[in-house]
Amino acid sequence: MSANSTSASGPTDGQSSRIARFASKAGRFGLSVGLLSLIAVEPALAQSIGEDFCNTDMATTIQNLFTVIQFGGPLIGGTLALGAAVATPAVRRADIKKELKEIRNQGVIWGIIVAPLATAIVQFLLNTVVSGGSSCAF
Repeated sequence: MSANSTSASGPTDGQSSRIARFASKAGRFGLSVGLLSLIAVEPALAQSIGEDFCNTDMATTIQNLFTVIQFGGPLIGGTLALGAAVATPAVRRADIKKELKEIRNQGVIWGIIVAPLATAIVQFLLNTVVSGGSSCAF
């Protein structure tokens, strides 16, 4: 038998390259189908949670965070702004007055503007992103 002849015991170079290409395509196809099935099935599985989410520790943590932002932000920001506004006339040094004005401004910005906005953002995330979040009364 010559070196160039083919035998029944093994594939030729052309056949082995076709098999390798087919295996590579089959592997990519299988990986694509697997990833697609994980992506497509996960939201459907998450929708079945519903009101059970409200009884979890995560929901309790989110509710506590929501309460701190909703009530603590304006309370602390308003207190700082009011305290700085009251203390400003009593101070004589210009640099301290400048710092008190900055504290007043930051208290107004963070306590009166940012905290209610953060509350709206957290509520939006709960209603649209978290599965079952809309069924909880936050």
